[in-house]
Amino acid sequence: MKMSVLVSVVRLIYSIRPASAVFIALMIAGCASVSSSQWDKLYGQSTPREIADKPVSPKQSPAKLTYYQHTRPILEQRCVVCHACYDAPCQLKLEAYEGLLRGANPEKVYDGTRLLGASLTRLFEDATTTAEWRNKKFHPVINERNNTPVANINAGVMAQILKLKQDHPLPADAVLADSFDFNLDHNQSCSRIETFNGYAQKNPLWGMPYGLPGLNAKEYKMTMDWLAQGAAMGTPTPISAKVERQLADWETFFNGDSLKAQLVNRYIYEHLFLAQLYFADAPRTYFRLVRSATPPGQPIKRISTSRPFDEPNVPRVYYRLWQDPSSIVAKTHMPYALDKKRRDDWEMLFYNADYTVTQLPSYNPETAANPFITFAELPANARYRFMLNEAQFTIMNFIKGPVCRGQVALNVIQDHFWVFFLAPETQNSKGFEKFLADSSKHLQLPASSGNTFLPLTNWLKYSELQKEYLYSKAQYVNQVVKEERGLGIDLIWSGDNGKNPNAALTIFRHSDSASVHQGLIGQPPKTAWVIGYPLLERIHYLLVAGFDVYGNVSHQLLSRLYMDFLRIEGEMNFVTFLPKKSQQQEMDFWYRNAESNLQTYLDLFINQLNEKNNIVYKTDNPKLELYQKLQQHLGNAANSPHNLRTNTLNPEQLALYEKLQGTSGIAISFLPQTTIIEIPGKGLFTLVHNSAYSNLSSLFGEDKRRIPAEDNLTIARGVIGNYPNSFLRVEDQSLDAFVAEFQAMRSDADYRKLRDTYAIRRSNPDFWAFSDHVHELYFRNQPKEAAILDYNRLENR
Repeated sequence: MKMSVLVSVVRLIYSIRPASAVFIALMIAGCASVSSSQWDKLYGQSTPREIADKPVSPKQSPAKLTYYQHTRPILEQRCVVCHACYDAPCQLKLEAYEGLLRGANPEKVYDGTRLLGASLTRLFEDATTTAEWRNKKFHPVINERNNTPVANINAGVMAQILKLKQDHPLPADAVLADSFDFNLDHNQSCSRIETFNGYAQKNPLWGMPYGLPGLNAKEYKMTMDWLAQGAAMGTPTPISAKVERQLADWETFFNGDSLKAQLVNRYIYEHLFLAQLYFADAPRTYFRLVRSATPPGQPIKRISTSRPFDEPNVPRVYYRLWQDPSSIVAKTHMPYALDKKRRDDWEMLFYNADYTVTQLPSYNPETAANPFITFAELPANARYRFMLNEAQFTIMNFIKGPVCRGQVALNVIQDHFWVFFLAPETQNSKGFEKFLADSSKHLQLPASSGNTFLPLTNWLKYSELQKEYLYSKAQYVNQVVKEERGLGIDLIWSGDNGKNPNAALTIFRHSDSASVHQGLIGQPPKTAWVIGYPLLERIHYLLVAGFDVYGNVSHQLLSRLYMDFLRIEGEMNFVTFLPKKSQQQEMDFWYRNAESNLQTYLDLFINQLNEKNNIVYKTDNPKLELYQKLQQHLGNAANSPHNLRTNTLNPEQLALYEKLQGTSGIAISFLPQTTIIEIPGKGLFTLVHNSAYSNLSSLFGEDKRRIPAEDNLTIARGVIGNYPNSFLRVEDQSLDAFVAEFQAMRSDADYRKLRDTYAIRRSNPDFWAFSDHVHELYFRNQPKEAAILDYNRLENR
């Protein structure tokens, strides 16, 4: 551009708005970046924006638009669908206004290669002011300079990146170009306002929402007007007086002074610290149980540590209920009711039982990480029942907690399996208490090692401890079964005669995420687990309470390797119920071409058992028989609203859906992990692609252990999973054609043709309208579990 033309343009703009003239002139001149000092001259110095900051100046009218009263729904529906949890791009967590003020940081939380543990950056915990976040290398995404409409737009990354999408909308291509990088591990571009010009010049199509259509005219105007007015917070909806009274009542309960009360409440806290606690009078208002240095009645002074059992460094820990203002996202949504029944259950389990707590345990890492030592004075059956009564929630902590993303943690489980539990009566005897006490030294967990630099040495130590435990466990099981005069189906928890829906769970792994659901969903899976108290507790302290998402590669590797022990143990528990001659055969099939040390664990446990099996088998498929017997034993607890047969489908429709589910072979290989299908008039269904493996005994080389010919599908009613990979809309009258075309797929071209007809691609101009419709159906039909879905894994095909 010639200088004379540039000067003319500057003069023209300057006559309208001086500051804008300089800003636009810099843009036109092609400056890749503008120094902070230049921004200071334009809009004043940057000052961290705090809650309730930026008072209205005398020359400025009060903001008319606020976050809580106007723009929060837009941010939830268009921004939070990608920017939430630990895997939010650039750590820009937009679930809460406080996350918007905190801003962005290019350092990744999920990094399986770091040698040193990362700095903790948990919103609401590891800093209390924006200034503190700036010291932790977070930079602003909304203007922190002079609070004027021009500065709020020109000096705000969020405003500029939304404007970039409006100026450069998605191309009309159905499949977006390779210049869009949708790989979860892609290099992040976390632009500051000083470098935004260069970002926009290099990537004009990378406005937000990234790789998706822009906001519609109404949404864009409201959001930009809000930003121009200063992005005011507004006022959240106050808690009702009734809920305030319930809060006070529960905080009194959580802070009893006796040694028993303090130990019980420490146990409750270490198991509920991730829970979204709620009351029936405010079912979508959630609270977190936190440790505080201050008692009820005083402002919460939060004790923030890496793990819930770390040293609090205060004379007395108080457990307080803190209201979480965050939007509810599906990938971390774990609701847990506080009500009279809950209180009565806990009173019965922990306070009505006859036992004495003689002293409070320490927070020494070597023992605090081992719940079998820390809580040895609490009845084991009470601890088991506490977790068992809400087993879905207990397992969900592993699925949705610190490992809300990551194959390192999740490639330890099969893509589809069922979970059953040992009856509480089997864990409620003096013999069991003695076995647990004698075994506590064998039940050490990797959390006690912290960010170790010696994963192999520690793995060998834990491997030997696990072998010793399995041998001792085999001797104990033999004794118990002998006393019971044989092994029977009644050793499995029936959910209190089918009344508790947590008695049977279905777990789906979706590559690097997973989901857990009540009831037995889908066709009989290849594998299943049976879990008792020691196994359930170790899963929690390995992958929830003791897992550090900010930990180094050795910590994460050791946690994954230890989980191998727990998976194998759960599978062996299940296989124990099969006929003796089938046990080795079944495990051999599950671990084809696996490392030879697997046989060591079988020899130490399964092959040490000499119990009499009272379960009568009549066919050459005893595993299927066992599944059928368990379903009958569980009664209503085996049912799931996700199953096709539990809903009102006529025989023709049911046959068609089951034909689709019965697809096998190459056609399945083209599918992503989860596909949400809307059938107008029938609702939402999820098509889950279950990948098959020869074994899961190795951390690496997963692709070499894939057996695509054994892949299968589960079609379920409603939404399964939190990260949909694909959306389809299939009219009811087109189902026959869709199933036929689907089963005929033989190439990527065939899959793309199928999507050309039925898909709502991420590039579709109507994508957001369809997204809103999906969420409306999701919240209407699954009100307890429904929350905002995550679109970081949407495919581009």
